[in-house]
Amino acid sequence: MLNVDLHCHSTISDGVLAPDLVAARAAANGVDVWALTDHDEVRGIPKARAAAIDLGMRFVTGLEISVTWAGRTIHIVGLNVDETNEDLLAGLVMTRSGRQRRAEDMAADLARVGIPNVYQGALKYVGNPDLISRSHFARYLVEIGVCENVSAVFKKYLTEGKPGFVPHRWATLAEAVGWIRRAGGVAVVAHPGRYDLSAIAFDAFFREFKVYGGAAIEVVTGSHTVAQYHEYTKVAKRYGFMASRGSDFHAPDEMLPDLGCLPPLAKELIPVWNDWLE
Repeated sequence: MLNVDLHCHSTISDGVLAPDLVAARAAANGVDVWALTDHDEVRGIPKARAAAIDLGMRFVTGLEISVTWAGRTIHIVGLNVDETNEDLLAGLVMTRSGRQRRAEDMAADLARVGIPNVYQGALKYVGNPDLISRSHFARYLVEIGVCENVSAVFKKYLTEGKPGFVPHRWATLAEAVGWIRRAGGVAVVAHPGRYDLSAIAFDAFFREFKVYGGAAIEVVTGSHTVAQYHEYTKVAKRYGFMASRGSDFHAPDEMLPDLGCLPPLAKELIPVWNDWLE
């Protein structure tokens, strides 16, 4: 059985390892088919692809696009895309714009609750200045002892209703799926178990995603529980989605399963990678 990991991040977005080092870690963990899926960015793909080929892995081009739907942020992974597609690149430029102002506002809100200079501290963790994110803030809060680890940060800060949270208007669902499809790729809902949506809202979202041409959901992923593996197996079957598998790896010490260290998809699912590996 192939070890497939189609969701992880590098220093090009909010990971801590360069693309070639993420590739090396994936290969060391026995990954056979691998995708780098940085947030709203494809500039890490050439280095990732070259490293994967050198290491004997099958490489799949990928990215993760931030979407605003019904006032919530949802992530859509694009797999097997042409990273040079002009529509995709223009869309990503649009989506990345505004992160700087958002980061400054996040820092100002944290300063109001007695945690100053977080923007400057977060910058030391940023590999790509266009993509400063909550993860960079979280790592700095751990460094200065505000919380024990990144998971603890997101329980107290940087999420809706908590200090440091600033909403941002990302791409629409139609835009993100459209960019991915016009670049020849497959649109996948990332870690659906992370979104706080009612059953009615989830049904509306999945149906809308399918209307726009969305084709798959992540079933086995680092932030899902074992119960959610079963839950989203049923969801994939109910809506006719293909299924994906990915660790959502960001860093060696940030709690989620390591690259390639997840259980396989249920046998009754159709893997999103089937057509690529024929």
